[in-house]
Amino acid sequence: MILLYGGTVVTPRESFQASVLMDGGKIARVLRCGDAEKGMLPTPENVMKELRLTPECVRIEDVTGRLLFPGFIDAHTHFDLHVAGTVTCDDFQSGTRAAIGGGTTTIIDFGTAYPGESLKQGMQNWLQKTADGVYCDFGIHMTITDWNEEIRRECADMMDAGISTFKVYLTYDTMIDDRTLYEVLVRLKEVGGITGCHCENAGLIDALRDEYIAQGKGALVSSHYLTRPAAAEAEAISRYLRMAQVADAAVIDVHLTCGEGLKEIRAARERGQTVYAETCPQYLTMTRKCMNTEDFSGAKYVCAPPLRTRMDIDALWKAVADGEIQTIYTDHCAFTLAQKELGKEDFRKIPGGMPGVEYRGEVIYSEGVVKGRISREKMCEVLSENVAKLYGLYPRKGVIAEGADADIVVLNPQGKRTISARTQLSRCDYAPLEGLEITGTIEKVYLRGQLAAQDRNVTEEKRGRFLRRERFRPLSKIQDVFYAQ
Repeated sequence: MILLYGGTVVTPRESFQASVLMDGGKIARVLRCGDAEKGMLPTPENVMKELRLTPECVRIEDVTGRLLFPGFIDAHTHFDLHVAGTVTCDDFQSGTRAAIGGGTTTIIDFGTAYPGESLKQGMQNWLQKTADGVYCDFGIHMTITDWNEEIRRECADMMDAGISTFKVYLTYDTMIDDRTLYEVLVRLKEVGGITGCHCENAGLIDALRDEYIAQGKGALVSSHYLTRPAAAEAEAISRYLRMAQVADAAVIDVHLTCGEGLKEIRAARERGQTVYAETCPQYLTMTRKCMNTEDFSGAKYVCAPPLRTRMDIDALWKAVADGEIQTIYTDHCAFTLAQKELGKEDFRKIPGGMPGVEYRGEVIYSEGVVKGRISREKMCEVLSENVAKLYGLYPRKGVIAEGADADIVVLNPQGKRTISARTQLSRCDYAPLEGLEITGTIEKVYLRGQLAAQDRNVTEEKRGRFLRRERFRPLSKIQDVFYAQ
């Protein structure tokens, strides 16, 4: 048994000083301390007595002055993904190692059933990618790229296999048409699933790309974001949400980047629709100016949808604070600089995506909590609890409460760190936020009660497990657990 003594447990509703006992991979007790503000913190011996523990059966870890978050959950990663003529540089081993080092104890990766494959084939292919072991727990979404009677039937099979969430695209060569989108939404509602959608208008983007190529702008990195305007995202969000309105289905908009898209989500909610929104750290910290370079270095920041403006950043942070955005994930889709050069002469061929899974917790704390944009309680909500609830893992994950998995992040609010590619765990050879000074560092990460990382040094044991997830339930209908006595 391990007793985390005297830390501040963070929940979406409150933070309180407590001692947390971990036993058998679970949280056994959460014991609130006395009136800590008045200096009435009980001694470790008194806590042991209260919990009826003997010194020989428990190891005490003094975490006074530290924040205790539930293990972070990143429900948007792309590990070992074949795309854009190459494969992402982080596979499930390096990707989950980077994740656990940064406090993410669970990831949910996007598996893909490519055209001609069944959902079961896609699922098995993704599970095979984890055969050599992973460092954190994981789940799988299934991406639907084809639609026929077999796949329609398989949606129910996926529920039985513990895969209750899906993804569709309105752009790329994996996109589906409007009729298929509607039929997918109807079917997933029938079986108890929910889908997220990559929302960009493919036709508009293709037309703009052709224009820029014809104008001789193919070698300019900035052409990437100029041909994927916020209007293309907002239009696709609107169309997606109108389809969901007719299907009477709850939906998720993944990686929201802009105020224009947010307005479409607000409009749908005003119509009475259930719409969940996620955004990513890159859309909260960087602007499209990163791609305004005379050389090819701006390709590091190519992702889709693209980075937007400072005004959009401000709008997204406010939406997170106000509860309009429910979750923050990374869309970790990492390529090396050499891989990015596949599009050096043609911006359309630049592999889109960047790393981020290992920095999310610290970046959101430093840029969000420390700078007063959100509270630490809101951080817990969007990185842990809401994610667990939305993706069928609550209350096993996402909460520090008796009976939950003992996934705990110990964060030093006074700690300092500088982001650098030289020290990161990802195989990617650059860091998009290179040189960013971080306040608030992750010191220890526990996965099911065992120390998995300390000061970014990851244990060599691959303890990650596949997580079967429950069917979708609206956040408003999930009852919160009792945190502590």
